[in-house]
Amino acid sequence: MSDRLDGEKSETVAWRTPRWLRGPRPESVPTLIGTAGVVVGLLNLAAGMFPRFRHSRMHALAEVLPGAVSPLAAAASIVVGILLLLLAHGLKRRKRRAWVAAVALLPVGIAAQLVYRHSIIGAVLSLLLLVFLVWHRSEFAALPDPRSRWKAVANFIVLGGVSFAIGMVIVSAHPHKIVGSPSFWDKAQHVLWGMFGFEGPVGYTHKVDYTVGYSLGALGLLTVATTAYLAFRPEHPVARLTADDEQRLRELLAKHGGRDSLGYFALRHDKGAVFSPTGKAAVCYRVISGVMLASGDPIGDVEAWPGAIERFMEEARAHSWTPAVTGCSETGGQVWTRETGMDALELGDEAIVDVPDFTLSGRAMRNVRQMVKRIERNGYETRVRRVRDLEPAELARIQRAADAWRDTDTERGFSMALGRIDAVTDGDAVIATAHLAPAEGEADGPFGDLKAMQHYVPWGTDGISLELMRRDRDADPGMNELLIVASLQAAPDLKIKRVSLNFAVFRSSLERGEKLGAGPVIRIWRGTLVFLSRWYQIESLYKFNDKFQPRWEPRFVVFRNSRDIPRIGLATLQAEGYLELGLPRVLRRRKGTEPQPCVHTAEAAPPAVEKVA
Repeated sequence: MSDRLDGEKSETVAWRTPRWLRGPRPESVPTLIGTAGVVVGLLNLAAGMFPRFRHSRMHALAEVLPGAVSPLAAAASIVVGILLLLLAHGLKRRKRRAWVAAVALLPVGIAAQLVYRHSIIGAVLSLLLLVFLVWHRSEFAALPDPRSRWKAVANFIVLGGVSFAIGMVIVSAHPHKIVGSPSFWDKAQHVLWGMFGFEGPVGYTHKVDYTVGYSLGALGLLTVATTAYLAFRPEHPVARLTADDEQRLRELLAKHGGRDSLGYFALRHDKGAVFSPTGKAAVCYRVISGVMLASGDPIGDVEAWPGAIERFMEEARAHSWTPAVTGCSETGGQVWTRETGMDALELGDEAIVDVPDFTLSGRAMRNVRQMVKRIERNGYETRVRRVRDLEPAELARIQRAADAWRDTDTERGFSMALGRIDAVTDGDAVIATAHLAPAEGEADGPFGDLKAMQHYVPWGTDGISLELMRRDRDADPGMNELLIVASLQAAPDLKIKRVSLNFAVFRSSLERGEKLGAGPVIRIWRGTLVFLSRWYQIESLYKFNDKFQPRWEPRFVVFRNSRDIPRIGLATLQAEGYLELGLPRVLRRRKGTEPQPCVHTAEAAPPAVEKVA
């Protein structure tokens, strides 16, 4: 006992003064440098594209900017401008590689000033900027993000299009020195040929063809070089749950898994984990679009949470990721905000049904009771079992049915989804299935008499949490209600006392907005949520959960500042599978010959495919 208290005490002392809060840090330096990179990049780009700019009143300003602006150096000016624009975001995020690239570009600018412009002032200012970057090199220590082939493809398409547009401006920027009157198609061909290093059909006088040729060739070279860099740069490992991390998490869940209904979802294989110094707590996360997104509360002993949170924040700072937490409880939100100084916002409520209090009797349960009785009269029967008790052949059939009945190309869910049905690693999970024997003379379906299924993951030793709901499109409406009621009625035999159902986003706003006397602001907000429910299950999921008379437990999102909310929302949509940024479907490589997903039919209950936020 004394060793345990000593370990916790030492960990508590370590997190009371987090490193990211120890003393003032010039956080504005990377932001200022990134903004300066945008301004200087635009000026260099304009100087290379528009010849009149070099003879206007801005000539004096162009003299002191890195990069030559003579006709021979127009291509260098354009390349430097584009590279500075590309590096600006990385400099703001304190990326080490962006700093290295900026430091490597400045000597090129200095050489251009001295060789082509003979500008001592420009060279001196570039040298001062280089010294300033080297002096603050400790500010640019963020590690690179995980490599993505999609970034290389996106760079080739986007930068190629931008380069083509800039090339059209360059070709047309010398109207009085063009030979003849070339058409738009001739200019477009000239740009395309020039980006590949060949001469096009447009001719110029006064040696302007050299300036245009160098500029177009530089644009093409820049597009190819940046695409090749993104495609072949050294890979930084993506966060994945290792076998050792999974074993440590399972040990923590065995001791403290009953505290949070979302704890078991930490075992998703696409999540990473950071542990407290004593190993008694962990935070599981996934990095999406530069957001380090944690889900639920930390796993493990509450007393050790601060140590795990500190490690999480250190990891976010090391990579310059935006830290955020989605779906944490009220206790978790209090610890997160206290230890990090971040803010919390109520995201919605989780529906929890206490098994001893559940009954189908009473007026409030009339609709559910009638629907269940009607389905049972149609010949459906239900079975609720632990996953480990299923025969291998039946489990395989359920897995195939779950994949075939999915109405999306990819598995949805992140914070409240496990993404697998496995009897070996998740044998304590619960499967509820609905069966309908075929009529006389009819053949069995592709999955036998199976018509619907639900998957629940363990919540401590006496609870389960709904993870997945799937149904055959030909099954009768009400399969979700039938299986939830069957699971609640079978829970006492499985020694289950509480069941966590779906998560209802902004439930309290929907509830207050429909009450008598609600103010105009809450009514407008409720109307907005109802409108968005046409595409996202907001109101329908709340109404569905409310049928079972649950108790509502609030869930929160934790964020650093209000400016990060749109970015966190975008990352959450990507994590949950509602927004996918990748190659078009026609370009994706097919994976085997898995059954094609079916679309759910409309029914009284919402087609809650997964338990997602």
